[in-house]
Amino acid sequence: MELATKTNAAKFDASVEMHIRLGVDPRQADQNIRATVSLPHGSGKTVRIAVFAPEGDHAAATAAGADIVGDEDFMKQLDKEELNFDILVSTPAYMPKLGKYARLLGPRGLMPNPKSGTVAADVAKAVTEAKAGRVEYRVDKQAIVHVSIGKVSFGADKLLVNANAFLDSLKSQKPSSLKGIFVKTTSVSTTMGPGIKVENTVN
Repeated sequence: MELATKTNAAKFDASVEMHIRLGVDPRQADQNIRATVSLPHGSGKTVRIAVFAPEGDHAAATAAGADIVGDEDFMKQLDKEELNFDILVSTPAYMPKLGKYARLLGPRGLMPNPKSGTVAADVAKAVTEAKAGRVEYRVDKQAIVHVSIGKVSFGADKLLVNANAFLDSLKSQKPSSLKGIFVKTTSVSTTMGPGIKVENTVN
């Protein structure tokens, strides 16, 4: 982590990312890794959160820090393809209403999902966790997980704590059907910096 911060070439406060190649087959349902982790020191990113829920939940969601809160009026924004948010939280009962927007939200990674904590009966809690630094990670088609664990300005110590929290979460996702090595290679990099290989500590 210290080497990553020292090799940051950007003039701005770059993100620090981990890239982990897994020994899974993403085509298998039980090996298609997708989960969330709450980073102890946060992600360093400012996220805009929208909440799609009944009017009775609006006040609590706003108090928790949601940037956009709505019901039918929110659907009108989606009709216009206005996506002024980074995370969308919905109550389970309202998920069917989002079905017709799947092609708009899905490719952008904005469709709420129980695994990412964005489908929740307690929307205020979901907003609070997202604001506090909960990040979602998932394996791509090449069996690689990419996740941002903070900013260069955090310093090596805080980045290490966040990295260990992520690795603990990832280890808990190891599929029981997997035969062989779970984590093949690990590297750390900043937004514009070089990739730094890390000795594997996860099997």
